[in-house]
Amino acid sequence: MSIDLENMSLKELRDLHKTVGRQIDGYETKQKDKAKAAVQQAAEEHGYSLKELLGASKSAKSSVAAKYANPDDTSATWTGRGRQPLWVKGHLDAGGNLDDLLIK
Repeated sequence: MSIDLENMSLKELRDLHKTVGRQIDGYETKQKDKAKAAVQQAAEEHGYSLKELLGASKSAKSSVAAKYANPDDTSATWTGRGRQPLWVKGHLDAGGNLDDLLIK
């Protein structure tokens, strides 16, 4: 199959680009599905499920227990990770300490 790219308009080239991109994505998806099926079959042949062998999904976030609570509203909590909530910043700016906010 030969395509004369030199004589195609910009619109035709962009349409072709989109079509090729979709074909590549579809091909990759099919190949991944085949690989997953083969791995699943191999796991089952050894008496395991794929989930047993791989454990929890890497994309699944583990929940972290709250470490700090707002003394004015105990439903507002913070794990100590990430950006500090405004109530934590306000407490620290007022001269307080993080230890004051620890959940006991």
